[in-house]
Amino acid sequence: MIDAHGIYLLIAAAAAVLALILLVAWAKLNPFLSILLVSLSLGGAARMPFPTILRSFETGLGNTLAHIAVVVALGTMLGKMMAESGGATAIANRIIDWFGEKRVPWAMMAIGFLVGLPVFFEVGFVLLIPIAFTVARRTKTNLVLVALPMLAGLSVVHGLIPPHPAALLAASIYKANVGRTIFYGVLIGLPTAILAGPIWAKIIAPFIQLPEENRMAAEFVEHSEEQGTPGFAITVATILLPVALMMLGSWADSISPVGSSLNQALHLVGNDDIALFLGVLVSFYTFGKRRGFTRETILRFTNECLAPTATVTLLVGAGGGFGRILQDSGVSGSIVTVAVASHVPLILFAWLLAALMRLATGSATVAMTTAAGIVAPIALHTPGAHPELLAIATGAGSLIFSHVNDGGFWLVKEYLGLSVPQTIKTWSICETIISVTALVFALTLSFLPL
Repeated sequence: MIDAHGIYLLIAAAAAVLALILLVAWAKLNPFLSILLVSLSLGGAARMPFPTILRSFETGLGNTLAHIAVVVALGTMLGKMMAESGGATAIANRIIDWFGEKRVPWAMMAIGFLVGLPVFFEVGFVLLIPIAFTVARRTKTNLVLVALPMLAGLSVVHGLIPPHPAALLAASIYKANVGRTIFYGVLIGLPTAILAGPIWAKIIAPFIQLPEENRMAAEFVEHSEEQGTPGFAITVATILLPVALMMLGSWADSISPVGSSLNQALHLVGNDDIALFLGVLVSFYTFGKRRGFTRETILRFTNECLAPTATVTLLVGAGGGFGRILQDSGVSGSIVTVAVASHVPLILFAWLLAALMRLATGSATVAMTTAAGIVAPIALHTPGAHPELLAIATGAGSLIFSHVNDGGFWLVKEYLGLSVPQTIKTWSICETIISVTALVFALTLSFLPL
């Protein structure tokens, strides 16, 4: 059982999260300063030495930015080129023509579901958000109604369906059959994405009043159709090039011997950063030179779009710093102790452990791998355990209630121009719907003769 100090840490962590929300939403303190203040305070309350608190926060911030900063910068450049060339308009027009304005949320969910399969959530987000901005403008639809279904599609595949890297890792830890995991993941994921995406967006959107000016949306300007647009096929090919390269990298070990030159090359081009970098370079030709833009103009586009991302990137990194404080202070360990001490069915246990780790660390991937590492040895000695459903339940738990220690929370907040309470009402609840719905489906399937 958890000791008194563990209980104290859990109470301190809950108080820290509540204080952070109040500082940002009520006191109107700068979000970065709020996260830094709460992180230092929690470290002090947990009796961490002050130099250790600073080092822990800086480590978490640095580790997060090491990936996110490059992804946001390159993704924003690619989005800027797509918007300025008219590529986003071409895709938006085709989506509207194919599905009609009333079914746009469903189309955006499907796009998020498909594009998100081989890429991490943040990569899919920065690739698709320019299209969401353009579709919302052209249909005069609340951005929440367009973007939230897309986010639901991205999130579902992140947690539930291989070959997404996080879901594939969970399946491998449980030694689950990947083919069956994909089948069950799609079977569970599609209705889950529908409920958390188009349906929840339709319910909550009327209650969300967005600001008239959105700094991030302004970077992806509305393109005049009188200037023409690039072809739909070349636009889709350019935007999906990084996705294809990442998928190729995930298949590298199946295509070539591990350690061979070809294998290393495939892993290199399939790396998130390199794939996006190559996509940006290709866009300079397909969205730039072919559209008549000069080198000076392309340089101006890439310079202009980076300034608004500074705040987003810093907040995402600060969220990682807060998450690291939660880990190093012992809060995460206390949460694991609570979960292990609970006597619940294995699938529910896997979900609960991942959910608690997600709430503590803010990282779905960390929550998924940590929970799977704890539950997998137990599952090996449990008759009738379903490794595929355990992998899905673990992924579902890792998605629950994204909040202020999650970089994705700040990414969604800043790009959509939401306040902290609005982000909780939309994005955090969307994630919780995904988590709970997927758990219910996994538990239901576990009682069937599979």
